[in-house]
Amino acid sequence: MRNILLTIALVGFLAAALPSRVAAQDCGCSSDECCSQWGYCGTGCRSGQCYAAPTTDTVSVPDIVTDDFFNGIIGQADDSCVGKSFYSRQAFLDALESYPLFGTTGSVDNSKREIAAFFAHVTHETGHFCYIEEIDGASNNYCDETVTQYPCNPDKGYYGRGPIQLSWNFNYGPAGESIGFDGLPSAADRKASPEIERR
Repeated sequence: MRNILLTIALVGFLAAALPSRVAAQDCGCSSDECCSQWGYCGTGCRSGQCYAAPTTDTVSVPDIVTDDFFNGIIGQADDSCVGKSFYSRQAFLDALESYPLFGTTGSVDNSKREIAAFFAHVTHETGHFCYIEEIDGASNNYCDETVTQYPCNPDKGYYGRGPIQLSWNFNYGPAGESIGFDGLPSAADRKASPEIERR
């Protein structure tokens, strides 16, 4: 009788614990990855939480960021601004090809909010697309030497550049890895490559 009770208890425990573990194992990992009990995919099962693929909506970013929209922003910058010959709607649309989910996931309202937030930010940072570099940026030291993963080049400045005004060595390093430029040794060279600068 004791063995039967022990067997029933063990079956009950497994029946309660197993479904959550089995469900976690079915989190959509690719065939060369495993899925941890917590729902993470990766070769070590700690690479990140499993999420369903984002839903895309019917928003066309170029239909929202029209010539009138873009020119309404850049038109507020003084004609002598260096950014007026650097930033353009077409350059934005070209850079957009590297980010196919920008402004196209979630609801239509969410997409419009994402686009509006992006343009509010870059309009603020660049003075209506007037500036390519941070005002007096070269006079600031944006090197955090405690971040040894992204060591500073003493001959370069990690001040704000581009529409997002990327600053600090710990941002230049990962940004460079993400968009394809060697951000730490060539920080000042970003402005020499408009394609990289705009991304």
